[in-house]
Amino acid sequence: DIIIIGGGIVGTASAYKLSLQHPDLKILVLEKDKIAAHQTGHNSGVIHSGLYYKPGSYKAKNCVDGRRELVAFAKEHNLKHDICGKIIVASDVSELPFMNKAYNNGLQNGVEGIEKISAAQIREIEPYAVGVEGIWVPCTGIIDFAGVSRKYVELIKRNENGEVLEGVEVLGFEKHPTFTKVITRKQVYEARYIINCAGLQCDRIAKKDGVNPDLKIVGFRGDYYDLTEQGKKKVRNLIYPVPNPAFPFLGVHFTRMVNGETECGPNAVFTFKREGYGKTDFNLTDTYEALSYAGTWKLFFKEWRFGLDEYKGAFSKKLFLKRLQKLIPTLTLDDIQPGRAGVRAMALDHDGNMIDDFKIEHNNNSLHVLNAPSPAATASLAIGNAISQMAKERFHLS
Repeated sequence: DIIIIGGGIVGTASAYKLSLQHPDLKILVLEKDKIAAHQTGHNSGVIHSGLYYKPGSYKAKNCVDGRRELVAFAKEHNLKHDICGKIIVASDVSELPFMNKAYNNGLQNGVEGIEKISAAQIREIEPYAVGVEGIWVPCTGIIDFAGVSRKYVELIKRNENGEVLEGVEVLGFEKHPTFTKVITRKQVYEARYIINCAGLQCDRIAKKDGVNPDLKIVGFRGDYYDLTEQGKKKVRNLIYPVPNPAFPFLGVHFTRMVNGETECGPNAVFTFKREGYGKTDFNLTDTYEALSYAGTWKLFFKEWRFGLDEYKGAFSKKLFLKRLQKLIPTLTLDDIQPGRAGVRAMALDHDGNMIDDFKIEHNNNSLHVLNAPSPAATASLAIGNAISQMAKERFHLS
């Protein structure tokens, strides 16, 4: 009945919710690599509170609702997680207006338990962090989102009508009045309805289905450092900077992970390969598509100073450390070591603006999730509910 393309956390959550609400439908998830292989498996594992997002946006509502449902889901299925809380640190008085805006957003979004804290209270929570004021966010937590995705898959497969296949890349579609043939490298599948949750490849899948997404996915790599054993002593849980709306990314932060490691980062640099996690990874098609798109260059021209600074930090441990020392001044080069990297699917319009909220388009017998930015992992169950409801209405599911 339904083929979902993409086995990341949005695709698997959507399939899980559809299988719950429509158990008689035959649902198939196709993933070209492994489940949670890309954005889901390369993020920092933070259960976001909903503090940063514009009140009334889909991101804000889905984050708060999704977080609560995710925590309940983790408890029900014994998934390792920790609602440890985090602090947001204003390093300078110039950041206080932005901090207050984030705090007020949190109040409007219904983020429970948040409170402003003093410099002394910052040191009580995180003894090595230094700031003039801060925000304590007790409902933030950590989890393994790849593990969450695998649990969704397990539950999908418990329904005899649900199936998830790895290593199946979608090459194209053959449209018919009442069904679609989905052409892959291995075989051809047929379905009444298609849902595109392909993340870093979602714009390409949409085009194969005859949809002009009016945006381009451009990859930005984020590099992380891990704290060494001595460095870990300087971070208890999560330490974040105050978001500055003048910059397109949040900035480096410290995250204790459920596996006991603590990572710091990420930066944000244009990547020459959509699924490239190395500093020198390159793909000709990805590079050509990104650099032949006007929106990419307009973003570069607007943010060239920021972009140049990010590239310097990507190749200089000392510069990366300098950014981290804004939050923890006593951090040293011996406290950090190179870690992993992730790639973010940034949806850019033709004017070089980042599409900030979720974007889902309908096309006859298909739905295309064209933008599911952070906090998509935290909000996955809420997004799954929304997609399931949209499918019910658009596809006239009983």
